[in-house]
Amino acid sequence: MRRSTLPDRCPFEISWGAFTPGLMKVYRDRTGSGLEPCEYFDFDTRSVNLAPTRKQTDFRRSYSDPIPDNVVFDEWGVGMVPGPVEHFVEFKYHPLAGCETPEQVWDFDWPDVDAHYRFEPLAAKVADYQARGYAVTGELYQTIFEMAWLLRGMENLLMDFHTNPAIAHAICEKLTQLRESQAVRYAESGVDILRLGDDVGTQTGQMIGMDTYRAFLKERTRRIIAAAKRIRPDLLVFMHCDGQVSSFIPEYLEIGVDILNPIQPECNDLAAIGRQYGDRISFWGGIGTQSTMPFGTPEDVHQKVREVQAALGARGGLLLAPTHILEPEVPWENVEAFVAAAKSALYPTTESSDQSDIPR
Repeated sequence: MRRSTLPDRCPFEISWGAFTPGLMKVYRDRTGSGLEPCEYFDFDTRSVNLAPTRKQTDFRRSYSDPIPDNVVFDEWGVGMVPGPVEHFVEFKYHPLAGCETPEQVWDFDWPDVDAHYRFEPLAAKVADYQARGYAVTGELYQTIFEMAWLLRGMENLLMDFHTNPAIAHAICEKLTQLRESQAVRYAESGVDILRLGDDVGTQTGQMIGMDTYRAFLKERTRRIIAAAKRIRPDLLVFMHCDGQVSSFIPEYLEIGVDILNPIQPECNDLAAIGRQYGDRISFWGGIGTQSTMPFGTPEDVHQKVREVQAALGARGGLLLAPTHILEPEVPWENVEAFVAAAKSALYPTTESSDQSDIPR
């Protein structure tokens, strides 16, 4: 995707709803605002998500052993307990862990995440945000791989890929069918960006081999993207993948991904990725939440914004954001510094220009 124009500045947001509870309290105390951070700071995007389910399923009955009182089940039947820090949880109960055949997978009481009623309120919300000048995202994180391991258990799923592929295919296929329906409904609601996400990378490399990714996930993700773009061809598709992601970028380009997130600077060479792929994919993120935001100074934050813009946004195609939700250890002054730096991250011109001099 070759760009002949630059925006007047980099758009920005603070990722994942902005703050964990501890930092949200600091935000309320320091600003005195009752607004959500997206409104107070005036992010350039707004997000919509499907309405709550009306379906009631007692997943506790699926387990023979007593379930502790602090376990909370989501609508997928995944049981979690509070983690040791802030918003984090530990996933302890996986409803497909005991499945021994694909038929048992298909017979599971799947949630109604693609039901029409759950998307009915979205069109009006999307239209309102767009009328106010915001790009609107539809949320479809934990697209296939992450939801598959939550349902099956990480160890079980990774073993299934090699020793029981029929089970893995059944789980991934059912999820893909649900996600295709959801993608269509998001596109029909008019969202500008469909946000997918599957963490298949670690800090040092791939979590799964490329052959496994291609066998179980790649073509299914392509189907989800294609389903949405059949409804709205100009829809942009965003892919979230934490960790070292460079080996997956060519795969994402092949299946129709338009935007890569979050490009963690702690484990990726941002300048190299920008040089190699910046004319074919856009970027969203780049500001480290394991480094600059919690441990830098406000001047470090300003400098990092400039560096990331140069590395990933020389051609345009960059939305500045921290690479994840901001934790309590992030100094409030660094939050203010990021917003100020992002709002002042200007480009030299908004006119069409020959960008052949951009370093490649």
